[in-house]
Amino acid sequence: MTFPATPRFDVVVVGGGIVGLATAHAVARTGRSVAVLEREPRLATHQTGNNSNVIHSGLYYAPGGLKARLAVAGCAETVAFCREHDLPHQVTGKLVVATEPEELPRMAELARRGAANGVEAHELDQTEMRRHEPHVRGIAALYVPSTGICDYRAVAEKLGELVAKEGGEIQLGRSVLRLVRRREDVVVRTDGTDLLAKQVVVCAGLRGDELAKASGADPGVRIIPFRGEYAGFSARAAELVKGLIYPVPDPAFPFLGVHATRGIDGHVHAGPNAVLALAREGYSWGTIKPKELAQSLAYPGMMRLARKHWRYGLGEVHRSLSKKAMVQQIQRMLPDVQAEDLTPSGAGVRAQAVKPDGSLVDDFLFVAQGGADGERGAGSVLYVLNAPSPAATAAMPIGREILERLTGERIAPLNAA
Repeated sequence: MTFPATPRFDVVVVGGGIVGLATAHAVARTGRSVAVLEREPRLATHQTGNNSNVIHSGLYYAPGGLKARLAVAGCAETVAFCREHDLPHQVTGKLVVATEPEELPRMAELARRGAANGVEAHELDQTEMRRHEPHVRGIAALYVPSTGICDYRAVAEKLGELVAKEGGEIQLGRSVLRLVRRREDVVVRTDGTDLLAKQVVVCAGLRGDELAKASGADPGVRIIPFRGEYAGFSARAAELVKGLIYPVPDPAFPFLGVHATRGIDGHVHAGPNAVLALAREGYSWGTIKPKELAQSLAYPGMMRLARKHWRYGLGEVHRSLSKKAMVQQIQRMLPDVQAEDLTPSGAGVRAQAVKPDGSLVDDFLFVAQGGADGERGAGSVLYVLNAPSPAATAAMPIGREILERLTGERIAPLNAA
């Protein structure tokens, strides 16, 4: 009696979000065999499919970091990719608005970061900002012309098509339970047939640290799920927004604050806030998984984070539960929006890595387990453990970065190939 051979690939990518698909596409472009395993029945179900759909410029991020380098490159590449494949997108530009004098030094720091990162940004006074957004309230603003909007789920699905076209496999509804590293390969244990891979990349988002621990790796961080809720604008309020209007962010947090966005479908929404989700995929207050919530609350880093920022956290919960509190936040920039203009408009869950000391990981985080020939050898695994916003914007450069870390091979951007 003969048994079918275990499927074997050069690289297996765990996770069918935009980062996993961009990584698989980069791998496939080199001629290596690749498979993407996604536990949901559809690609881009979580962070990729539930966000503001903003193409970020790279303005915010500390110069020299991964976010700065990869988001700046990704901004141009995302626009070029959408243009090449006729995907919906628009380069709208955006305003970052200072509403109080104490925000002006932070806005000046954003301008400095933008200049260091090669991002065009123009400082505007009140008259100038209202030429872009006539209904905005503020004392000064930055205008960033390269920012845009798209549909990241459509981008991810197109990347999936390109992976298949290059000979790769996309397997949906396939959960990965753990990885077993051996000298010459990695056994990918799933809820169905196992796979063998020379190397594995884990882009599992909200479940990345769980898979690392199940596979004997020390992630060094815990992924804490933060839910961000969106409020849709009425037709009347939507007329008050031409493009993208952002506040000056608090530098203590990687969250960008409640912003107003005119989406690619023409609808306007504001958000997100940031509240602790009660489950890893806790998209509402009614989605509760006691074991997962207990794990988040028992993590020493979460307790230290809560002790340090409890006032901020209570404010976010208040805005989640009170339409009045939410509209007050929006009115800081758009005073003519009223509570009756807002309706619930979905939510996303951010997979935020938190260190044991309670600090939030602010940059993308990759953790490698070396194989027989070191980190890049056969039997190696690379875990992507922090890739929230602007990872969707930066997905294609991230994919090439991961390929280089995994194999040592560098490939050109798609629009330069």
